Amino acid sequence: MSVRAVGVRTGLVGFAVMAALALSACGSSGTTTTPAPTGGSPTATVTGDITVFAASSLTETFTQLGKDFHAANPGATVTFNFAGSSALATQINQGAPADVFASAAPANLKTVTDAGNTAGTPVNFAKNQLVIAVPKGNPKQITGLADLAKPGIKVALCAEQVPCGAAAKADIAATTVKITPVTLEQDVKAALSKVKLGEVDAALVYRTDAKADPADVDGIEFPESSTAINVYPIAALKGAANKTGAEAFIAWVLSAKGQAVLAAAGFQPA
Repeated sequence: MSVRAVGVRTGLVGFAVMAALALSACGSSGTTTTPAPTGGSPTATVTGDITVFAASSLTETFTQLGKDFHAANPGATVTFNFAGSSALATQINQGAPADVFASAAPANLKTVTDAGNTAGTPVNFAKNQLVIAVPKGNPKQITGLADLAKPGIKVALCAEQVPCGAAAKADIAATTVKITPVTLEQDVKAALSKVKLGEVDAALVYRTDAKADPADVDGIEFPESSTAINVYPIAALKGAANKTGAEAFIAWVLSAKGQAVLAAAGFQPA
């Protein structure tokens, strides 16, 4: 697990999270701590700790949102736990302490809602779709999904229970192409890492993830990606220790400033 800390506090979310992370085997999940500020209104102020569980594809954008949030509310601290959405949903339903859950697909947040662990109605805040991530310079000259079925091309996909894996399955099903991955990863960052490390020739990842690593990978657009455009919902959790902070952070994500950060990263409006 990778850990990145920014601001006033560094630490993991807690023993329940660690236990669940071990069970879920999310190799690239991580926890980022950042001081936090309040919702969309610059005049509102919140304090205390806010724990946000977020899909791994939100790592860069939510880290930035946490910094911006802190600039507005220096008395608050946001701790991010990034992992695959399905793993995060499991952690929450097993009792891991968290205030907010931001998922890369409605289905994973629905499992938390169905278990009675959300407070209020989830709100969609962004959309995302897949690209083919290849090493910088595209040495295998991959131009579309059909190239991923060629002999000798090693491909990484996300596991089907993860939103990026479900999207990849739908995109591939829209073609006559049969792609046999050499590995199925538990979150999108892990799939992208396989490309960056040279272990595979390509991976299906979100457009935003490829854009976040321009020095190492190229993102190849393909028309079938419109088959499965993932919607990202966010919700406060029933067991939130800082309900006011949770609502404020969600408001920040939905605000014009928050949406601008998401758009700059390549997310589409919800």
